[in-house]
Amino acid sequence: MLKSMTGFGRGEFLDANQRVIVEVKAVNHRYNEIVIRMPKHLGSLEDRIRRAVAGSLARGRIDVYITLDDYSQKRRIVRVDKELAMAYHSALEELGSLLNTPLNNNVYHIAKYPDVLKVEEVAEDVELIWSKLNEAIDQAITNLLGMRMAEGKAIQTDLLSRVEKLTGLIEQIEVRAPEILEEYRNKLSARMRELVVSVGVEPDEGRLLQETAIFADRTNFTEEIVRFKSHMAQLSAALLSGEAVGRKLDFIIQEINRETNTIGSKANDLVVAGIVVEIKSEIEKVREQIQNIE
Repeated sequence: MLKSMTGFGRGEFLDANQRVIVEVKAVNHRYNEIVIRMPKHLGSLEDRIRRAVAGSLARGRIDVYITLDDYSQKRRIVRVDKELAMAYHSALEELGSLLNTPLNNNVYHIAKYPDVLKVEEVAEDVELIWSKLNEAIDQAITNLLGMRMAEGKAIQTDLLSRVEKLTGLIEQIEVRAPEILEEYRNKLSARMRELVVSVGVEPDEGRLLQETAIFADRTNFTEEIVRFKSHMAQLSAALLSGEAVGRKLDFIIQEINRETNTIGSKANDLVVAGIVVEIKSEIEKVREQIQNIE
């Protein structure tokens, strides 16, 4: 199924200790650009988050917003700086000896000195947090993909109808081609008859055939029509392939536009020129839609 590049998805994981919310927003972009905004202490998980998102979203500007609310009681441990405590104790003994004053000290007093006791929070279990975060990411991406596929289906329907219209327009040009040559031959023949009347010279049928042949060669756009139809077939096949075909479609539509320009310049015909204008208008509408396809 064709997928749009725009969409939004939200995922959430909730338990007694934590609430993880992931929001993913996607918009048009030529390449795959992923921007992640999350709490600093989750920085070690950035690469995993990026891989998880890139694995499902191949193209577009992807903004990922992560919120983590922690309701758990933080575990803390108290560490003793043994060397520092011993240093304080030795210094106090030295001071007592120097002042000839009995050492009146105890562990409680030493514990109050700077940096003897250090309180540290127990490091979070990164793998546990990742399991929760990954679940929320999966939910968000699933919801986003659902939106992208729904929009992609609408775009696919629109583009297929335009393919049908473009095919009909090129067939009109194909029907017109022999008429252009016949009209040119008739005009040339009429001019030659006028010369007979005004100058009294007999018409040269050989020259008439030669001029007609030169005109036919100069205005022959059969090859361009064949290639145009081939590109239209490729366009239809790509739209129905179910793959990520945005860049491929962009290339195909460029080729279709090139053939259209060549036909318009070769034809030298007002009818064809009018049809070419219609074709180019449709091509531009197709191009705009393609910019939003993954």
